[in-house]
Amino acid sequence: MLPKILKPFHSDKSNLVRIGPKKDGGYVIDKRVIEKSEVIITCGLNDDWEFEKDFLNKNTSSRVEAYDHTVDRHFWLKRFKKDFIAFLLLKKITPRKILDIFKYVSYLNFFKGKNKHHIKKIVSHKIDENNQATISEAIGTNENIILKIDIEGDEFKILDEIDKNLDKINLLIIEFHDMQKNLKKVEKFIENTKLKNIHINANNYGMLDEKGIPQVIEMTFINPKKFEITDERSKRDYPIEGLDFKNRKRGPDIELKFNE
Repeated sequence: MLPKILKPFHSDKSNLVRIGPKKDGGYVIDKRVIEKSEVIITCGLNDDWEFEKDFLNKNTSSRVEAYDHTVDRHFWLKRFKKDFIAFLLLKKITPRKILDIFKYVSYLNFFKGKNKHHIKKIVSHKIDENNQATISEAIGTNENIILKIDIEGDEFKILDEIDKNLDKINLLIIEFHDMQKNLKKVEKFIENTKLKNIHINANNYGMLDEKGIPQVIEMTFINPKKFEITDERSKRDYPIEGLDFKNRKRGPDIELKFNE
């Protein structure tokens, strides 16, 4: 079971909406932040910008600033070779598999707009290389931000810097990895942050341990200084039917339980 402190605060279901696909890459947010957010700052892009794309369709005046130093020419060449070989081995050719081969074209088309930028830097807690930026540097003078973090375990290095930029943040979406060994760090962050957790989901690319702790969780936090939110903990079951979907389609879903 997860500790009670990870249980989301109650938010009217009518306020919650899924942005992005009904699979890995989609996240549940409070729909009140959509029209009031000016920029998504994405830390960790990889080959998935479906959340950002869907959000921009709903708020055309917003923009995206995505940070990921690993997505470069070598990344796309390696991906193309892998997808092309997989395509040749397929017995059944699907439109999805064809599109996978040309994902680089989709990347170029998405980031060619004036309101979409890919910055080839890693978001870190300190600066000692040219390809690094701190959270504060990434945020800069931006206001009304959705901060989205999926940096494969390095999130624990930058947690202390998030609340320093509280007045600029509307919403935080964050993936916590290796929960079995990092649970205390997550609890400490939730205890100390002024942001409020409004949603949680277990990423089923990881599994539960014998104590009921998932390997990877996705959490959404809202800024209570900007959006009213109750102090009452949610009584819902997680995952939420109609909002949460399995990250890995063929894997088992993970039901979350909390200590009371």
